[in-house]
Amino acid sequence: MSIPDLAGVFGVGLILVAYAGAAVGKMDPTRWPALTLNLVGAVLILISLAYDFNVASFLMEASWALVALFGLVRLAVKRKA
Repeated sequence: MSIPDLAGVFGVGLILVAYAGAAVGKMDPTRWPALTLNLVGAVLILISLAYDFNVASFLMEASWALVALFGLVRLAVKRKA
């Protein structure tokens, strides 16, 4: 398995940890730990897609990353207010 593939697999793992944590009530999907796991996971998958591109996967992961980033920015703005 190549390094980009490993990055993508690790990214999938991070997203699954956040999703499973939210599904079983151990992680709040609107707080920074889950949002950070989702953002980093999506970015790692996007890195792997740079080596083996798939437009549908790219759109999904780019959207996932943007939503997570938006959530983190929203939290940062609320914290400063």
